[in-house]
Amino acid sequence: MAAAATELTLLEKSLGLSKGNKYSAQGERQIPVLQTNNGPSLTGLTTIAAHLVKQANKEYLLGSTAEEKAIVQQWLEYRVTRVDGHSNKDDIRILLKDLNSYLEDKVYLTGYNFTLADILLYYGLHRFIIMKLKHRKVKELA
Repeated sequence: MAAAATELTLLEKSLGLSKGNKYSAQGERQIPVLQTNNGPSLTGLTTIAAHLVKQANKEYLLGSTAEEKAIVQQWLEYRVTRVDGHSNKDDIRILLKDLNSYLEDKVYLTGYNFTLADILLYYGLHRFIIMKLKHRKVKELA
């Protein structure tokens, strides 16, 4: 949960939202939960992230066309189902190789527009890159 709360706090900051949201965790997988001021709680990283984007009036980050919105949703699902929870070196290597191939002829995940999918995938992959750099540094020092 700590990682998801940190990501959501970073997202709030990058969207220009004032701090103040408190996140908790639910269940064994520590799914993030946001208790809203004027409604029911919101559950799940991508649900909360989309809510924050709308709160910041930056809905273009969710996609501007029907197709782009679907692609953003596809990549948000990819983040939760494929990226989160993987720590096996082989899985990570395959994941990064597949992403590299996909992005070969694109600027961003949806093509040429920066979206919430790019932000959340970056946050999700960041820990893998840090692990890889630490591993490389340890090898160099040995």
